[in-house]
Amino acid sequence: MSPKHDAPKHDAEVIIVGAGMAGATLALALASGGIDCLLIDPQPFDAQLAPTFDGRASAVAFSAFRQWRVLGAGDRLEPHAQRIEQILVTDGRPAGASAKSPSGVWLRFDSSEIADRTDGEPLGYLIENRHIRAGLAETVQAAGIVVLAPAKVARTTSEGGAARVTLEDGRVLTAPLVIGVDGRASRVRSDMGIGTMGWGYGHVGVVATVALERDHGGVAYEHFLPTGPFAILPLTGRRASLVWTEGLDKGAALKAARPEVFEAHLRRRFGPFLGGVTLAGPRFTYPLGLQLAERITAPRVALLGDAAHAVHPIAGQGLNMGLKDVAALAQVLADAARLGEDIGSEAVLARYARWRSVDNLGVALATDVFTRLFSNDNPLTRTVRDAGMAVVNRIGPARRLFMTEAGGAAGDLPRLLRGEPV
Repeated sequence: MSPKHDAPKHDAEVIIVGAGMAGATLALALASGGIDCLLIDPQPFDAQLAPTFDGRASAVAFSAFRQWRVLGAGDRLEPHAQRIEQILVTDGRPAGASAKSPSGVWLRFDSSEIADRTDGEPLGYLIENRHIRAGLAETVQAAGIVVLAPAKVARTTSEGGAARVTLEDGRVLTAPLVIGVDGRASRVRSDMGIGTMGWGYGHVGVVATVALERDHGGVAYEHFLPTGPFAILPLTGRRASLVWTEGLDKGAALKAARPEVFEAHLRRRFGPFLGGVTLAGPRFTYPLGLQLAERITAPRVALLGDAAHAVHPIAGQGLNMGLKDVAALAQVLADAARLGEDIGSEAVLARYARWRSVDNLGVALATDVFTRLFSNDNPLTRTVRDAGMAVVNRIGPARRLFMTEAGGAAGDLPRLLRGEPV
């Protein structure tokens, strides 16, 4: 921890704005490195845990789950984590659809192919967001980290050697560094004058949890349809999470439809391979688009998670990008603190920016290319992508490289993603 004898009195060494999944993980990571932090969020923790707050489930890379184990959250999350042993990707409509039979082209990824380099880890884990939030919240509370929630930020400024956060109730908090983990509409980002670039795709993701008649066997299915991916993602207890991409109007209609009507449409998309399928919770719709911050640091401020980048869920990388940000930033700050550096200085934050900016841009552009390539029914495009899928499916090293990349185990990994303390 950096020396404090000459330092002005602050409320914490780091103020984290946003106590969602990435923000709570960051607080645990910083605390594990000896850095005093506090969390601010406009929602009380209890509200974030309600089934109606967020119906999504997240595909968590095995390297990201290593991080949670190191930070003490693994035991709380493990009972809710469904291992993804295989991923089956098909082009065309799934069996049972009313028009255009599947192309017959498929691509299979199997965890057994990379077991020798992952110590038997699965390709990833599927966990409902509400369970992730609950497990992280319990771990944060057990670690004694200060949480101000509900508390809404009115303004963030930086001047000299400190950043200042003014809350709507009039309280003013200061720290050498403020980190914005407050989502796509980040107040911290806008207060720092950081612009964004990106676009919408004109689609929404219709999300629902369903009960299955037959066991899914830990297989995640992704069918690429003209409107976008239709994903059937395995959950614990013979259930699955759906991410059904549709146009704005049809997505709204599916959300509003009577349960029996929704289930009838769903069965036509699903096909019979998992038996009967019924709704097991509320439906949600989320607009799909790409958004990148023009930069991820400003004086005394850093951004991560959706505040820095928000991508299409086509490859399941959204949360994983944020958790990579967490591991990298925590390591940069902990190393700087051990050396007695000012953790909010431009030089320290530049290390984080260099580490994460290129990777984030690469993943964002890759998801955009995949979205455009697989979310249309152009005959020429279909021919090209089918040929590419067939080639990759026959080349073992290519499949293994993709699985290692998707699992977050390739490249310059921070210590937490290697399963080591920060």
